[in-house]
Amino acid sequence: MTKSRVTLPAGMLFLVAATMMVALANSKTQSKQEKRPFGKTQDGQPADLYILTNNEGFEVAITNYGGTMVSLKTPDRNGKMADVILGYDSVSGYENGKAYFGGTIGRYGNRIAHGKFILNGATYTLAKNDGENHLHGGLIGFNKRVWNAKDVSSSAGQALELSYMSKDGEEGYPGNLSAKVIFTVLADSNALKIEYSATTDKETVVNLTNHAYFNLAGQGNGNILGHQLTLHAGKFTPVDATLIPTGEVRSVRNTPLDFLKPAAIGARIAQDNEQLTFGKGYDHNWVLDRTSAEALSVAAEAYDPQSGRVLNVSTTEPGIQFYSGNFLDGTIQGKDGKDYPHRSAFCLETQHFPDSPNHPNFPSTVLKPGQHFRSTTVYKFSTR
Repeated sequence: MTKSRVTLPAGMLFLVAATMMVALANSKTQSKQEKRPFGKTQDGQPADLYILTNNEGFEVAITNYGGTMVSLKTPDRNGKMADVILGYDSVSGYENGKAYFGGTIGRYGNRIAHGKFILNGATYTLAKNDGENHLHGGLIGFNKRVWNAKDVSSSAGQALELSYMSKDGEEGYPGNLSAKVIFTVLADSNALKIEYSATTDKETVVNLTNHAYFNLAGQGNGNILGHQLTLHAGKFTPVDATLIPTGEVRSVRNTPLDFLKPAAIGARIAQDNEQLTFGKGYDHNWVLDRTSAEALSVAAEAYDPQSGRVLNVSTTEPGIQFYSGNFLDGTIQGKDGKDYPHRSAFCLETQHFPDSPNHPNFPSTVLKPGQHFRSTTVYKFSTR
C-alpha cells in the first residue's frame, strides 16, 4: 500500500512556523525586575528585595539594606541553575551578621591602620573594629544602611540604582558623601555590572567595593579549595601580622601568591609562608596588571571543575582583594538552612589598596569637592 504525503498550504506552513517561534520565545525567561518585601530592620525600617532577570534566566537579587547582593543564580554546564553566593534569607541576618555577605562596602573598603589617617593636616579617628584597625567602614558601614532604590532599566539590561548620603562625621569620616551604586544585569550575557560613583562637599577618602562570597558549585555546597583561580597581577602588597600593608609592593614570583597561571585555591594554601600565616590563608591585595587607568581590565577568573561554571572579573580599579573564606567556621547558618564551613566561599573584591590614606606611594583614595569618583566592575559567568 502506498502512503500518501500531505502537503500543507504555504499560509499554513507560515502559521506553524510562527507558532513554533512564539513557543520558543515564551520558553525563555522574560527580562524583568520584581520588588518584594524583605523584612524590617530592628528600628522598623522596611527593606525590599529587587530581583533582576535577563532573557536567559540569569538572576540577581539585591536588597536596599546595605546595597546587598542576596543571591545570584546562573547555570552550570548542564543548564542547571544554582545560587552561587552566600547570604541570608531575610534582612535580620544581614543586620546581625558580621561576615559582610554581598554588601556594598564603604565609606572605605578594607583596613585602615590604627583607625587613623591625616588629611590636610587634620587627623581623623575611626572605629577600631578589627583589633587595633578600622575595617570596611566601621561599626555601621554602608552595608548596614538602608539605601534609596530606583529602577533605571534600559535596553542594556535590568538595572537598579541605589543611593545613600553619608553625613559629615559619620563613622569619623569628613564630608557629606553622596554615594550611588547601579547594578545592571546585562541583557545580552550572564553578567552583572556594578557602577559606583560618589561626590563630596569636603575633602575625604573613599574606597567602594562589593563583598560577595562566591562558591561556583552552589552556596553551601562544599569548600572552594578545588576551584581554579587566575589573578592578572604580577605583584601584591605584603601585610604585617594585623593584615595592614607594609607599604612594599612585591612580586608574586616564587611565592604561593602567584596566580598568573590557573592554580587550585587549595594547592598552596597550607604552605609554610609568612603571608599565609598572617592571613590564615589568602587575604591579600593584588596589584592588577592594567593597560589603562580608566578602562575595564580583566582582573581574575575562577573555574569550578565540578559544575563547569566560570567567573570572569573585570574592573577599572587598581587592585583586587582575594579572600579564601578563612574565618568561616560552620557556625553561620545561611540561605535554605545551609551551614557555611571553613573556606566554603571566596571573595574577589575590586578596590583601591588597603590603608592607602597612610601610604602616599599607593594610588590615592582622596576625593575633593568638585571631583566625581567613578568605578566599574563586571562579574561575567559562563561554563566550560
